[in-house]
Amino acid sequence: MKKSLTFAIAFAALGCGTVAYAQSDFSAQLKARQGQFRIMAINLGILGDMAQGKTEYDAEAAQAAADTLVAVSMIQQAPMWPEGSDDMSIDGTRAQTTIWEQNDDFLSKWSDFGKGAQAIQAAASGGVEALGPAMGTIGGTCKACHDTHRAPES
Repeated sequence: MKKSLTFAIAFAALGCGTVAYAQSDFSAQLKARQGQFRIMAINLGILGDMAQGKTEYDAEAAQAAADTLVAVSMIQQAPMWPEGSDDMSIDGTRAQTTIWEQNDDFLSKWSDFGKGAQAIQAAASGGVEALGPAMGTIGGTCKACHDTHRAPES
């Protein structure tokens, strides 16, 4: 009887640990990182439309969008990327496990985005001619990260 009880307790403890792991809720982190990317996309869209002549250049709007990109680039990334919040573990993300397997590379690419955002911030008041090259640079930083750390759309 004592062996059975010990086994039952051990089995229950094992099960509880598994259940807790399987039910890890990363919804807040997922929403936060997707929110930052939406903010980035909106502001890159504003600047891109100006650079491509789709909308009239507006120095004030360009500066505000560039300032926002710099602000987003300064958000600490670690809390938003808990291990186990990748596309193989949870639904609703395209984050690949390479983010954790090659974390130095991921953080380096995030830093490159920040440098690109600062370049746009410096160029924003210089007219539409200054935006084009800066947009190309920051677009390259986004692509480099996506190519390595984001799963393709399914």
